[in-house]
Amino acid sequence: MKRLASWLLAAGFLLTTMQASAGLQLVLDRSGLNARQAEASQVLLNDAMAALPPRFVEQLDRRIDVSWSSRMPDNAYGQASLVSSLELNLNQLQGLADGSSAQRRTNRPHGTVREELLATVLHELTHIYDRARLWTPAERTLANRCSRQSASLGQVGLPDECRGQVTRRFTLSDDPRLLDLAGWQQYVGRRGEREEQNRQIVRSPDIYEVSSPKEFVAVNMEYFLLDPTYACRRPALFEYFKARFDWAPARQQSCAQGLPYLNAGSDFAKTPLGKIDPERVYAVDYLLAEANQNLASRWGHSMLRLVICAPGRPRGPDCRLDLEQHLVLSYRAFVNDVQLSTWGGLMGQYPSRLFVLPLSQVIDEYTKTELRSLASVPLKLDRPEIESLVRHAAEMHWSYDGSYYFLSNNCAVENLKLLRSGTHDPRLQGIDSILPNGLLEVLEGRGLADGSVLDDPREALRLGYRFDSYRDRYQAMFDVLRKHLPIPQQTVEAWLEQSAQQRQPWFAQADLRTSAALLLLEQASYRRQLLLAQEEVKQRYLGARELGDGSVANANQMLQEILANSGFLSRPAELLDNGGYGLPQTAEWQRLESESSQRQQQLQRLSTDLDKEVRALLTPERAREIAASEANLKQVGEHLRELHKAAGGLVLP
Repeated sequence: MKRLASWLLAAGFLLTTMQASAGLQLVLDRSGLNARQAEASQVLLNDAMAALPPRFVEQLDRRIDVSWSSRMPDNAYGQASLVSSLELNLNQLQGLADGSSAQRRTNRPHGTVREELLATVLHELTHIYDRARLWTPAERTLANRCSRQSASLGQVGLPDECRGQVTRRFTLSDDPRLLDLAGWQQYVGRRGEREEQNRQIVRSPDIYEVSSPKEFVAVNMEYFLLDPTYACRRPALFEYFKARFDWAPARQQSCAQGLPYLNAGSDFAKTPLGKIDPERVYAVDYLLAEANQNLASRWGHSMLRLVICAPGRPRGPDCRLDLEQHLVLSYRAFVNDVQLSTWGGLMGQYPSRLFVLPLSQVIDEYTKTELRSLASVPLKLDRPEIESLVRHAAEMHWSYDGSYYFLSNNCAVENLKLLRSGTHDPRLQGIDSILPNGLLEVLEGRGLADGSVLDDPREALRLGYRFDSYRDRYQAMFDVLRKHLPIPQQTVEAWLEQSAQQRQPWFAQADLRTSAALLLLEQASYRRQLLLAQEEVKQRYLGARELGDGSVANANQMLQEILANSGFLSRPAELLDNGGYGLPQTAEWQRLESESSQRQQQLQRLSTDLDKEVRALLTPERAREIAASEANLKQVGEHLRELHKAAGGLVLP
């Protein structure tokens, strides 16, 4: 009897959930309602049904009983059962009936109480839909046939020939594509396991959405169905829902051309606010800064280069010549990509954010200052993938605030996740490389990157696929020194490792050509000292902040202000506090222009003042070395001018 009872229960539930019907039915419980309340409630449900996609209504083929309940907290609007009922907060009924809820504003995202009630109905119906076993007509016919066959044989469950044919397909919250876009990415290195924490937390319409994939789906369905700006604010998710339901709401606002971004360039005299037009992006390159001996850089640094055509130029290979237009997408652990400490990087103490930088600055940073070459390898993406990637990158620029880990969430991992989500290219699935140089090798191996552009080094330099480190240029200048002066050092590194005072005695012995070489090398040494000082200042800044060192109070305060004020370059949503979400829209542009301009002017002033105070944070040895390097530059420059004047102003070849 127990076996028969459990079979009857299973068969009854299966048949009930698979029966063909007229689609979703919302049935209002009118008990206790007066005519006006019942009418207003029914209009609310009718509005919800009208807002839903036809496929949603067809697939969720069941009756759902809707009632008003007094068992809810005051701040709740409604809740649904697992399968077939929906309750709304009785406290909201009178306002719905007399029309006041349509005028009463709230501090919640949808604006009025009436809109919040409608959004709640759609939200809770989405939960029911997301939990449901959904069938296509063919699947429903097969499931019914198998169920009847099972019943006639007295079996529990489906017959063997039906197993594997009637299966649960992805609904919404467990769809891998939705999870990628929503922010529950695949862990790199864990064979497809999903990250537990969602870090797309900035510019959210309702932070409750990141609590779980189920809530993310329900919240975003509200906005997909009700907000005419959703396609402009969250374009990737809009396209996902549109494709999923083969339908889109009729009321859509036209989107402004160009995606807003903040340029994190170091030239504080330039306005940082700009727009990227995806149609002007000719190609996307994997940009790799080659390794050096620093712990944080020994596997290289991974970036993406947007090859953007100059205005008026047709999209094509010539756009690679428009270097001043090109931008670099770089996930960095901190402002200027300087790691405050190795331990902090291992422990995830620094934010990982998507910076947008001018290509020219990135080239100078790596080739001149860090003496690292850059390889720019084209990715083999089709036109829709390129434009989708650019749009998704813009969304991440405004919404993502992650944690940087050297070993598990570094630049390579972040870029791999961006490529996966932005392109939906199946060749990117299953890649688990966590090293920047290793990721490039995998991309080439899977046919996603064209490494052949680097085969001819000279041609690669000419066409901008490679940017060589200045180390070779410095070595060539050092060879000039060794040819004309009896210096004991064998390499340019050994020469630059000397103190400025040790190099100084050779200046007077240099002829015109040798002095020119010395000047270039002294400039390299000075840049090296500034880089070391930058790291030292930040380390000293942290120590001074913790120890309360009064001797460096002025510089300490300025550094603190710079770090606080420059954060907007990687977290641009700081400039907006008006409750918007996703990509900023036209109505927010004026505030963005005003705020970014003010912040940039303040940074320019602070950086100028800091130059006067910053040496208080340097060790005495570093301060003396920088002063000596400045003196060397001045002495070599004067010596070179005197020799040039004595030679009659002739310029040597």
